[in-house]
Amino acid sequence: MKNFLQILAFALLPLAISAQHLEVGILLGGANYIGDLSNNSSNLYLKETKPAAGLFVRQNFNHLFTARLGFNWARVAGQDANVRNDDFVRNRNLSFRSNILEFALIGEFNILGYQPYGLARPFSPYLFVGVAGSKFNPQTRYLGNWEQLQPLGTEGQGMAGFDEPYKRFAFAIPFGVGVKYALTDRINLGLELGARPTFTDYLDDVSGAYVSYPELLAGNGLLAAALGNRTGERTENGEPVILPTGTQRGDSAKKDWYFILGVTASYNFLDNGLMGSRKRGGRRAGCYD
Repeated sequence: MKNFLQILAFALLPLAISAQHLEVGILLGGANYIGDLSNNSSNLYLKETKPAAGLFVRQNFNHLFTARLGFNWARVAGQDANVRNDDFVRNRNLSFRSNILEFALIGEFNILGYQPYGLARPFSPYLFVGVAGSKFNPQTRYLGNWEQLQPLGTEGQGMAGFDEPYKRFAFAIPFGVGVKYALTDRINLGLELGARPTFTDYLDDVSGAYVSYPELLAGNGLLAAALGNRTGERTENGEPVILPTGTQRGDSAKKDWYFILGVTASYNFLDNGLMGSRKRGGRRAGCYD
């Protein structure tokens, strides 16, 4: 075991030495989503774009490869009223919003190579992919109040013979593209677009089938029954529309996605103690690549 650890340390040494610098930054932009309340996962509605913000730390191993730890906040929303070409979806009359808190570990590949020191390689597009954990909490507006949907069990969750309440946490796979530009040795600007396919179909609280109004009323209460089927709100008298249990409500075959588009700004800590103090105007390539 001792020999193995020595060999491993020797193999990783070049990587550690080439770890050029640490970088910290912020992201400001917008977020959107595709799911059951975006025309059953078939459309992205730009007018539903909501704010997003984040913090990140990058470790630049060399001019090509970077690892990033990031924390993002994003709001996503959707409503059936956006749909113009599907009477089933419009009559369903559901809507939601959710704040998402995301923690991600991401790897980046700088296509042209990126080296801000001495502005040797001050510009590069990049590709990224990683893993993320996302906490969400779907809500809907009802009688002037924002109601949390997961505790209600609007599709019968928690009732005998139905699924347990879904978790308000999901894993996701962030991937996308970006560009970065070094204004100086220390300051970087960027633009990034990333998609997040998740492992949940409940970002919007909609996935499976209706539970009939009387059954949901008896099992999970008045608020669950009212928000499980909101078609009646579109009728003249506003009375609940009773559909048989098992009638299609969502599209359980497709998981939900969310997207973040943002402008980034970051600061480089170029002197990491491995390569000594650096001054602008030194070598622009070679051992610093």
